[in-house]
Amino acid sequence: MMKNTHLTLDDRIKIQGLLTERKSFKFIARELDKDPTTIPKEIKCHIQFKKSGCYNNAFNDCLNRMGCPAQHLCGNERCKRRCAFCNAHSCASLCSSYVPEVCSKHSKPPYVCNGCESKRKCTLEKRMYSAIHAQKEYEQTLTEARQGLQITEEEVLRLDAIISPLLLKGQSLHHICVNHADEIMQNERTLYGYVASGIFKARNLDMPRVVRMGKRRKKRDSFKVDRKCRINRTYQDFLNFMSENPGLTLVEMDSVEGKKGGKVLLTLHFVVPQLMLAFIRDANTSKSVIDIFDGLYEELQPEAFCRLFQVLLGDNGSEFSNPGAIEKDLQGNQRTKVFYCNPQAAYQKGAIENNHTLIRRIIPKGTPMDSFTQEDISLMMNLINSYSRPNLGDKTPYAVFAALYGEEILKKMGAVLIPPDKVTLHPSLLKK
Repeated sequence: MMKNTHLTLDDRIKIQGLLTERKSFKFIARELDKDPTTIPKEIKCHIQFKKSGCYNNAFNDCLNRMGCPAQHLCGNERCKRRCAFCNAHSCASLCSSYVPEVCSKHSKPPYVCNGCESKRKCTLEKRMYSAIHAQKEYEQTLTEARQGLQITEEEVLRLDAIISPLLLKGQSLHHICVNHADEIMQNERTLYGYVASGIFKARNLDMPRVVRMGKRRKKRDSFKVDRKCRINRTYQDFLNFMSENPGLTLVEMDSVEGKKGGKVLLTLHFVVPQLMLAFIRDANTSKSVIDIFDGLYEELQPEAFCRLFQVLLGDNGSEFSNPGAIEKDLQGNQRTKVFYCNPQAAYQKGAIENNHTLIRRIIPKGTPMDSFTQEDISLMMNLINSYSRPNLGDKTPYAVFAALYGEEILKKMGAVLIPPDKVTLHPSLLKK
């Protein structure tokens, strides 16, 4: 038996073929001369999620889809199809009776649909093992393992409490390391990298000598996500949580970049009313995201915040790598629940990705955001939220949100309704 050797692309192609033939894990392991536990680990680690329907039927994972008589939820009275079998819209975003269903076969071997005989008649979410997809994820993991700054959330907070107050007093990092060596227990050069990466409150601007020396040509390391933050917060955990707690308010969160290294947006998308908020940040850091949620929590007050932000779904970016600080307030009270999509599965938060296309009409990809203020971004989002949507019955996200939660909450979040004829979705809006 070959131990301590990684699976190759050829091995993965064999696994995919044998899964299609419905062979057992033990049989596959014998064919590859691997430990039997290697095969289920490989499959679970690289499952590819696909929201695809079947012949003549659109994707629909609602538990009540087969007997559901609902029609015209999107407002199109001319449509003759039942909403459950419509390709144009999703029941998840339109129907208040939507209850997600997960195939029971996914909880037991082989965990994927490769060899399933019912695959061609199934409208539920498919889980596939693809050799090419698995190889790409494996290679990306190897690349990430050799990049970035590997440090846990707890260690960042501990070091920040020691270093940042002293740097803000004008002390040098060398002076701090000399006098706090027993507390810090980190190399001085490593700490310079941490400060430059923006994971502390203090920045390079707080160190005059670093500012005078200017930027190095070497590419700055990115912050490596502590994978422990994903425990019990995976996309499968999200599906299980939503099935156990139907009707909770879902907010998808993401970042929109302009020019690399410049200012960046945090976007929060309320899936049902399709209203989006956006906040500009100086850097794409975890602390900047936490500060925004703390600000919203203070502005809306706990009762309204907990009603609006019941569940948060984000991607695997480092800016969302401190879920504990987002989920709880400063007193330790639970205020929301954070989950993560699978890697390279942006479609799992497709609502926010779709709404980003409206932002890109005003801020094309690659456009620097350094000159924009929060007032500029709020104006942009007010225009987008005042833009009529066909799948909302030609209503605006602002109007639907106001009907669900009241206009007073919109005012607290800085949202304003713009007259239809004054809506501008063009780069000229923010040109200065």
